[in-house]
Amino acid sequence: MRVQSLTLVAASAALLAPTTFPGAPLPPRPGPQPELRAGHQHEARPVRADRSGARIGPVPPSRAGLVPPSGIRPGAEAGAGGGDGSKETRREGPVRAADLLAKVRGCGPVSRGRYRSDAGASADIPVCGTRDAVYWKADLDVDCDGRPGDRCNSGTDPHFTPATAYTRSDGRPLDAERLPYVVVPEPSGIWDHRESDVRGGSVAALVHGDRVRYAVVGDVGPRDLIGEASYAAAESLGIPADPHGGGVASGVTYIVFKGSEVEPIEDKDAAEKAGERLAREFVDGE
Repeated sequence: MRVQSLTLVAASAALLAPTTFPGAPLPPRPGPQPELRAGHQHEARPVRADRSGARIGPVPPSRAGLVPPSGIRPGAEAGAGGGDGSKETRREGPVRAADLLAKVRGCGPVSRGRYRSDAGASADIPVCGTRDAVYWKADLDVDCDGRPGDRCNSGTDPHFTPATAYTRSDGRPLDAERLPYVVVPEPSGIWDHRESDVRGGSVAALVHGDRVRYAVVGDVGPRDLIGEASYAAAESLGIPADPHGGGVASGVTYIVFKGSEVEPIEDKDAAEKAGERLAREFVDGE
């Protein structure tokens, strides 16, 4: 089921309550706080009854520097093959779901606690990590927030809000109907995605059944919930995309590649090309 959120017009700088594994030896430490841009105002929106936390947004865009024609910012080439094309010969055909799932069979936790899939569910989902990526296995709740359209609006989604944590290059909210994006939890004592070199526009691979699709990180959700992606992402995976009753209860693997960033964030083609390249490097890597 789709869980609910509170959307803010500005990034929150409040201290976040920690959550830890039972019996964890050390208390969690809060991550760095987002930096607000001049002119951004804190404006609370109605709380959705079945969502257990707040959503941050919009977050100031990255200023990491100029972006090459590939749509990937400088510094996002970690794990890429050498200039001699030595790894290119290994890239034959699309990356298979089975190959990606084999790489994330185990879990080296990077989160200091575990997440719930929905409000009221058990907290049993860790965020795992390798040198090149972070990943989690969860349900998929449909995020329809952002730019209103024929399928995502206040009439089709009783919990609709016209904002996303990260915005297009022109400052407008993302379009959940057209842009495949994933939602990361609000930074907290459980996990701060920024500490894992994940940001708005980071490239993600989504795996469901035998399908692999690519997306960007596009929204921020409640601090204790995980497992949400846009209408377009759900549709691309063959998952019912109805924002009111769609989604799937389990079986979705989210893999986000560290240090990657598509700019502009709304460039779907660039995300797909970068995703296929990064997924191939991830599968072929040690």
